[in-house]
Amino acid sequence: MNTTPSSAFRFPPTTASHRQWSGQDQPQADAPQRGHVAGGRALVLGGGGSTGNAWLIGVIAGLSDAGLDVTEADLVIGTSAGSTAAAQLAGATPAELLAAILAAAPQQRTGPRGGRVPIGPTADHLQRTGRIIAAAEDAADMRRRVGAAALDMAAASEGSGQMRWRATVAARLPSQRWPQRTVLITAVDAPTGEPVVFDRRSGVDLVDAVAASCASGFAYRIGDNQYIDGGYRRNENADLAAGYGRVLVLSPFGGRTRTPLEWGMQLAAQVDELRAGGSRVETIFPDNGSEHMFGANAMDLSLRPSAARTGYDQGRALAGRLTEFWR
Repeated sequence: MNTTPSSAFRFPPTTASHRQWSGQDQPQADAPQRGHVAGGRALVLGGGGSTGNAWLIGVIAGLSDAGLDVTEADLVIGTSAGSTAAAQLAGATPAELLAAILAAAPQQRTGPRGGRVPIGPTADHLQRTGRIIAAAEDAADMRRRVGAAALDMAAASEGSGQMRWRATVAARLPSQRWPQRTVLITAVDAPTGEPVVFDRRSGVDLVDAVAASCASGFAYRIGDNQYIDGGYRRNENADLAAGYGRVLVLSPFGGRTRTPLEWGMQLAAQVDELRAGGSRVETIFPDNGSEHMFGANAMDLSLRPSAARTGYDQGRALAGRLTEFWR
């Protein structure tokens, strides 16, 4: 999901099997493209707001500059901010995307007295969804409740936010064509709470798929249907890579979750499931010194360059250790 406070995260139990690298058709529910356990490679890009997107690009650019190109994956799974990164990487090189983030380098936003702009809208969103999560009986109930709230917000805006949001997403994408390589974009059906997976055969424009996957506030309409953020399906949605031999997961939120651990939405549960099915899995999380760039600050555009640089340094540092795994 696009915005998640560090203080509200739940940390899954650490297990030996969860190894952390710190430093034409209609959309179908949970219908991933299967690969061969022996050789297929999957890249999973989790959600994390504006800073999470920048960090993802930075990591991938750092890996690439150090000689490891993970964009050649047989499958790319994108959720929320990760869906934007997946679409961006389909139309530009990691180096080009990183350069664009650093060149934009917005000035730190300030209030009328020179202080930082308060993160009120983000905090309000987190409190609102936090209450919904706390009241829900299980993950399916939570998705329905969040979807209902998002539909109410969309109705209140009378559709004015829809066009602006689509234009915003479109401006972020170097290309608006689905790539030939398999890319899965996750979302949730707002009225029913059912998970949805978009790909190039879904009959949905890439821009709309990404806009739906990133719709953490109001519901985003595609045709007669409306959708909310793919992170409400399951945090990183790494389980959609089941059947692939090697799975690399980049998680801006460090595998943490806002939901009760018994719901099984956390990354550790997904990793265990993948490994039980025969996949080799590695994860990359932001280092401990960069936590201030995520959580409640995840929508702060002024932090994007720092997040990208942090990711880049991590990618370069980890490339050597990941080369044998990936190749």
